[in-house]
Amino acid sequence: MPARVHALVVVRPDGRTPAAFHLRRTLAALDEQARPVDALTVVVCGGDDRLHEVAAASSATSVITAPASTGYAAAAVLAFDGVDDEADVRWLLAQDTAPEPDALAQLLGALEVSPSVAFVAPKLVRWDDRADIVSLGVSMTRFGRSVGLADGELDQGQHDALEDVLGADVRGILIRAEAWASLGGLDSGLAGADEGLDLGVRARLAGARVSLVPGARVAVAGDGVAGIPIPLTPQRRRRAVYAERVAQLHRRLVYAPAFAVPLHWLTILPLALWRTLVDLIRKLPGRIASEWAAAAVALVAVRSVWRSRRQIARTREGSDRTGTWAQLAPLRTTRAELRERLDDDPEIALGGVRRRDLRFFSGGGAWLVLAALAASIAAFPALLAWPVLGGGALQPLATTVGQLWNDAAYGQRILGLDTVGPADPFAAVVAVIGSLSPWAPSRALVLLWIAALPLAALGGWFAATRVTERSELRLLGGAVWALSPTLLVALTQGRPTGVIVHLLLPWLFFAGSVAHRSWAGAGAASILLAGVLACAPSLAPAVVVVWFGMIVIAIVVRAGRGVTRVIWLLVPSAVLAIPLVWNALANARVWGLLADPGVPWAGPQVAADAAGRALLAAGIPTSDLAGWTTLLPDGPTWWVPLLSVPLALLALLAPLTQRWAAGVVLLVVTALGLGTAFAAVGVSVAFTQSVSVPLWPGAGLSLAWLGALGGALVSLDAGLAPRVALVRGVAAALVLAGAVTLAVPSLTAFARGTATIANGPASTLPAFVAAEGRESPDVGTIVLTPQSEAGVAAQIVWGGSETIGGQTTLQSTRTHPTSQDEQVAALAADLVTPSADDVVGDLARQGIGFILLAPSTMPESDAARTMRLSATTALSQRDTLVVVGDTAKGQLWRVVDDVAARPAETASETMTARWTALAQLAVFGIALLLAVPTAATRRAARRTPRIVGPHWQEGR
Repeated sequence: MPARVHALVVVRPDGRTPAAFHLRRTLAALDEQARPVDALTVVVCGGDDRLHEVAAASSATSVITAPASTGYAAAAVLAFDGVDDEADVRWLLAQDTAPEPDALAQLLGALEVSPSVAFVAPKLVRWDDRADIVSLGVSMTRFGRSVGLADGELDQGQHDALEDVLGADVRGILIRAEAWASLGGLDSGLAGADEGLDLGVRARLAGARVSLVPGARVAVAGDGVAGIPIPLTPQRRRRAVYAERVAQLHRRLVYAPAFAVPLHWLTILPLALWRTLVDLIRKLPGRIASEWAAAAVALVAVRSVWRSRRQIARTREGSDRTGTWAQLAPLRTTRAELRERLDDDPEIALGGVRRRDLRFFSGGGAWLVLAALAASIAAFPALLAWPVLGGGALQPLATTVGQLWNDAAYGQRILGLDTVGPADPFAAVVAVIGSLSPWAPSRALVLLWIAALPLAALGGWFAATRVTERSELRLLGGAVWALSPTLLVALTQGRPTGVIVHLLLPWLFFAGSVAHRSWAGAGAASILLAGVLACAPSLAPAVVVVWFGMIVIAIVVRAGRGVTRVIWLLVPSAVLAIPLVWNALANARVWGLLADPGVPWAGPQVAADAAGRALLAAGIPTSDLAGWTTLLPDGPTWWVPLLSVPLALLALLAPLTQRWAAGVVLLVVTALGLGTAFAAVGVSVAFTQSVSVPLWPGAGLSLAWLGALGGALVSLDAGLAPRVALVRGVAAALVLAGAVTLAVPSLTAFARGTATIANGPASTLPAFVAAEGRESPDVGTIVLTPQSEAGVAAQIVWGGSETIGGQTTLQSTRTHPTSQDEQVAALAADLVTPSADDVVGDLARQGIGFILLAPSTMPESDAARTMRLSATTALSQRDTLVVVGDTAKGQLWRVVDDVAARPAETASETMTARWTALAQLAVFGIALLLAVPTAATRRAARRTPRIVGPHWQEGR
């Protein structure tokens, strides 16, 4: 007697999928079956009138309406349980499962000739292309991870001999009615995932088999009514991750021996934490929320687990033959098989993009870096023997790695009477650099100075790889970036923030330009951006504009793909800056947030007039024309700004090339950089002693130089007479010649004795104080400096020296005196006044044990000399002070009285410091995990072009 077939079609409306269209095709495919079904039940989950009309107009024998939240397993219960239809087999379908005309006949034939088979499964193919396999059999690993045996492969018949499997996709399964009843149907605790796999496992434990029928094809669209939806949208991806993890945890608890269930349950949260770290390393942060949601569900789904375990036990008790887990082992996927599937590189697929070789060595990049290193040594030969850099805005670093990172944390600062607050983010950059040479942190800054030119050349070369594939243009980009006037002036003047910003910007461009593509790029770019803004807060407005533009482009051009990655770019920078921003808002010094961090130094720069801004437009940050006025003091120098004209013209031509989009973006970056430099020049938001310190416009010029150089490379690569190599060569030669000529004065400044940098002292305080400060960082020194226009500047230094990482804008950007400032001023006034009483006792009670009368700025004015002599007399007359001596740092006195310890931080301040450090470490830990490359990210990178935005093409 022929078997009776009862088919089930579950329908659920979804605003993102054409449910009605899919349902019509599925119902039509059922009507066209060579072996028609004997009964058809349509379960409509939801109140969509159009779907009800389609179902009612079909050949369905029954149409059931269910709530919209009804899952596939529950819908099957509604259709089959308690229905006396005398059917021998059940056919599980959904609105988007359209079987080919002979599918049911083949499935039924395979089931009839194999009495030991509980159910058979077809080959699922893509809805619009039957040559692509969606699913053909499912297995699982030892730990319960489901693995598709042929998912996503091109159907060439390579798997048509496959029969016995552990399970299959639930869509299209044809199962015996008695097997369905004994197995208890589908498990509703699986959240809609792995239902066919779980059904197969339970069938095999009951002694039955599961078989594939590759000749029976069913087209599926992946609406998600049955099985996991195709992850076309972020919402669907999150739903798929959630369902898969819930199913895996549920099956683990259900399949485990009774004694192991509590152990598995206790590991759910630790495993969620571990998988969070793994997801970050794999650059899949979007899975984290779904992972934790699945863990939470698994923790409370005790009743569902108990019910499923009871069902398996009942099934095995009622079966004549039962299977064992050992019998299932050969059908599981081994670790080696899983690794082989994951390591398959799909880039060989027809039409795929394969990235070209980098050609760093063969293209001359390595020779460029070596040449830059040779030029650096020739320009700064004495630095090879210097232990510490001094001059300009340079100071020693802390002597230990622990002190470096202590300076970078929230808490007591080394400057001020009792200054407690957040560290400047630049202190963290200094700590990173100093940690590279833990035995002598200050030496790391010297090495950075020597390596600045080759590092700039290397960064410029790699940044150029995002613009061009031509080796000669990459070399041009690296050379011109290394010869930038801003970098060379910063090197000769001793501006560490300017040097570091210039070194980081090309790498930020390299990683940030592909941040929308991958989490690896976004993670690396977010760290680099935090470093850039830590060194140059004045770039923040320009960075926000670029960041907002990237979000708009991702939404408009890429339909929202990559927006989350772009948003992440600012998160580490924000977390690093929030404590300082909060402090600035609380103390009404918002403009101080733009101040250059590190040592406040009012060095030479351009004037805030039309001539000065013209020099800025030429990329020159100083009024001495990048040193040409000192090299040619009597010669004509009007031509120097014209050396940047070839670069500027090529940048302006970039929007007119075929790669106009990239040219426009780079031109906007150039404009933002110049705008930042124009706005910064002449603006002072910090001070040192009685001198105001203007913002350094070089940071904006470095950004402008990056945009202009990138635009010039775009013009040379794509738009400037592309078939005439001679024209391209001449234009490139003019750009390089201009950069080399601009660099001559700076590269020779050290040899000519006009450079500001010097062999810096190991401490800014006398050796006696430095020695005690190394033993105890709580040694306090009040430094008195006579001013040129009378008066004295007072500063309190804790430890053996002022350090570049210990500098704080909390002190240098104050707009009004605090109570501590008034107290320090009173102490200083009393110290230089002979009639004051017990001022030394006040110093001792504050923890200050030394007084240093530092020399004033040379040449010493009459007022400063008078103040110095008066102060010397007043200090020498005090019985409670002992003269240590006249040192190179000034005259030093020591307090005779017992000096109290420095006031400790309060409990609330300590707690704030801990929570701040924890939050910052967590965010940067996440960023580092995202930035670390993996095999998967490297494979993905090889499938995308290295150049960004040739013609606004998708994925570029």
